[in-house]
Amino acid sequence: MSDSHLTDVSFSNLHLPETLQKGLADASFERCTPIQAQTLPQALAGIDIAGQAQTGTGKTAAFLVALYARLLREPIPASRTLNAPRALVVAPTRELAVQIHRDAEVLGSHTGLRLGLAFGGVDYEKQRLHLEQGVDILMGTPGRIIDFAKQHVIDLRSVQVLVLDEADRMFDLGFIADIRYILRRLPAPGDRLNMLFSATLSQRVLELAYEHMNEPTLVRIEPDKMTVDRVRQVIYYPSNDEKPRLLVGLLKQMDPRRSMVFVNTRRAAEDIEALLRGNGINAEAISGDVPQRKRLRMLRDFHEGTLAVLIGTDVASRGLHIPDVSHVFNYDLPQDPEDYVHRIGRTARAGQEGDAISFGCEEYVMSMPDIEAYIGRKLPVAAVPLDMLAEITLPERSHRPRFRPGSGSRPSHGGGNGGRRTGGSSGGFRGRSSQHSRPQERPTPPLVNPTTSHSMPAAPPSPGVNPAGAVAAQGETPRRKRRRRGGRGKPAGDAAATPVSPPTSE
Repeated sequence: MSDSHLTDVSFSNLHLPETLQKGLADASFERCTPIQAQTLPQALAGIDIAGQAQTGTGKTAAFLVALYARLLREPIPASRTLNAPRALVVAPTRELAVQIHRDAEVLGSHTGLRLGLAFGGVDYEKQRLHLEQGVDILMGTPGRIIDFAKQHVIDLRSVQVLVLDEADRMFDLGFIADIRYILRRLPAPGDRLNMLFSATLSQRVLELAYEHMNEPTLVRIEPDKMTVDRVRQVIYYPSNDEKPRLLVGLLKQMDPRRSMVFVNTRRAAEDIEALLRGNGINAEAISGDVPQRKRLRMLRDFHEGTLAVLIGTDVASRGLHIPDVSHVFNYDLPQDPEDYVHRIGRTARAGQEGDAISFGCEEYVMSMPDIEAYIGRKLPVAAVPLDMLAEITLPERSHRPRFRPGSGSRPSHGGGNGGRRTGGSSGGFRGRSSQHSRPQERPTPPLVNPTTSHSMPAAPPSPGVNPAGAVAAQGETPRRKRRRRGGRGKPAGDAAATPVSPPTSE
C-alpha cells in the first residue's frame, strides 16, 4: 500500500493487546488507512459501526483488529458451549470468506483464538467436524451458516462480535432474508459489537443497520465512484467482428501478468476463455457454476501471477481483493453504471494506479451515456488501431447461433450472477456463424407402421376431422358422451327422479 494512501494514525497508538500487535507487525501494518483511522477508535470503544468503503481500502483489517481486541479483552460468556463461536463474520461470496479467513490467520497468529470457515461447494463433513470441535471466530456465507445452525452444529447465542461485509452485495444476491434469519438468532444488539461495511450505504442497507444494530455510527470513506480518479481509462468503439481481434492484439502487446476481462454473461466468459487459450494466452473464466476447488485454485494462481488473465462476470467484480491487477478490460460494457465502477476498481488498489480499457461494441454501447453520467466525466476515446487487430484462431464453440444487432430481439441479460441468456452474445464470434443465424425448416417425417416399421404416407383427414386431429363440432363429442356415461354410475335422467333426503339436525 502506498504511503500516500495512509494517515498519520499509528496502530501502536491504539493501545491494542500485545498478541494482536505482534500480528500487525507480521503483516507490516504500521499506519492506518482512512477507514481504519475513522472506525477503529470508535469500535475499540464498543461503538457499532456502519462504514462505507470499497474492498482494498483496508476495511478487512479494520474490523478484524476491532474483533480480536474485543474477544481478547472481554470475558467468555458463562453460558457458552463448545460449538458456540464468539464472533461471526458473514460475507456474500465464498471467495471473500476465504480471503477474510486468510487475513485473520495472519493478524491473529499470536492470539490463540481458533478460526473456522463455513461456505458451500466443498468439504461439508470436514467443515462440520472442525466446527463441532469448537471455534472462536466463524467466517462464512449465509447459506452454509444457516445450514450448520439448523443442524445444531453451531450455536449462535454466544456471539460477542458480528461483522457484515459487503452488505449491499448481499442484497444484490438475494441473501437479505438469510441475513435477517441469522441476526434473529444472535444475542440482543446491545450485547454484542456490530460492524457493517458496504460499498454504498443505500437506504436498504441503512434500514438493516438501524434494525439490527445498536445506534451505529456512520463512517463514509471515499465514495466508490471516486476511485475512478486513479484509473487511466480509455474506450474503443470496435465492430463486433473486431472485438475479439482487438482483445487478443492488446493482450499480446501488453504481455499480461495479471489482467481481468469482464463480460456480461457466463457463456460469453466461456467463449472468451476458449478464444484466448486458443491464441496462446493463459486465461481462465470464473463464474458461479465453476466447482469451488477450481475457483480457489484459479484465484490462487491469479494472485501468484501464474494465471495471466482472469475472465468473469460481475459476480467476480466485488469482494475480491487481488493486489497488483494491472489492467481491467470491459469486453462488454456493463448495463449498470455502478458495475462499471466496481469492475475498474479491481485495479488501482490502495492508492496505486491502473488501466481500464472498455469496448463500446454495437450491442452494449447504449450503456455508455449512463456510465459517463454516473462517473461525472467523458471517457477518452481511442481509434481502433489496425495494427492491433490480431489474426486469430476462432474456437469451434464460436460457431453456435448468436444474437445479431438489429434482428428485432433483445437478449435477456444474466445480471450480476453471470447467468446464461438466450441468444446472448459478446459480439465477438458472429463473423463465421451467419449461416446459423436462422433455423432451417424441417420436413415433416413420414408415419411409421409400428408392426412393419415401413414408412407409410400420411392418411388424408377423415370427414369431420380437421388436419390437426381435432373432431369437428357436429353435435355432442365422443369425449362428452364418455364422461356422462361414467358419472357416478347412473344415467343422467335417473338423477332427477331420485328423491333427495333433507339434512337432519344431527
